[in-house]
Amino acid sequence: MAGTTLRTGDIAAVQLPGRPCWLNQLHGTIVVGVDGFEVPPDADASVGSRPGDVCVIKTADCLPVLLCSSDGREVGIAHAGWRGLAAGVIENTIASMAHDPGDLLAWLGPAISQPFFEVGDDVRQAFVVHDSAADSCFVSNAQGRWQADLYALARLRLRTAGVTEVHGGGLCTYGDEKRFFSHRRDGDTDRMVSFVARS
Repeated sequence: MAGTTLRTGDIAAVQLPGRPCWLNQLHGTIVVGVDGFEVPPDADASVGSRPGDVCVIKTADCLPVLLCSSDGREVGIAHAGWRGLAAGVIENTIASMAHDPGDLLAWLGPAISQPFFEVGDDVRQAFVVHDSAADSCFVSNAQGRWQADLYALARLRLRTAGVTEVHGGGLCTYGDEKRFFSHRRDGDTDRMVSFVARS
């Protein structure tokens, strides 16, 4: 099972098959295996393969990337804000999974969309220096800055890593105030919870 809570949702109301593995998210690339941590570990991704393993992250504009094997025996999740995405959080998550990347399915949850995600040239360069194809994921604006497409950047990273089955990517946290929290729109705000569980 997998999904994302909305503004009006509560993860406690979701009948998960086990205890969520909460993380202390730092916009990095550390991946942990699901475990009964007493204190959330410093990490931005988790993977699990035991029945009842539940991977979770919190977001409010950053991109949740949910992964599972085609046989449903392995799950993973990554908190992919631009820093983690540029640094390789998706690749690290895939590398931490036992299944071949070609046997994984990915779903891109709600995140800020390109029309609302203005960034500086430092952000663009962080991606382009890794892969020149990332240049197509940025559009210059009238302020001499860039509109970044997190969804396209994530798809590029997934495809390069060997994941071909990628779904989602059409929900904007900034533009849909009724359903989603957005840090860029609202400042200090609550978070949605994205989850993927091994049943």
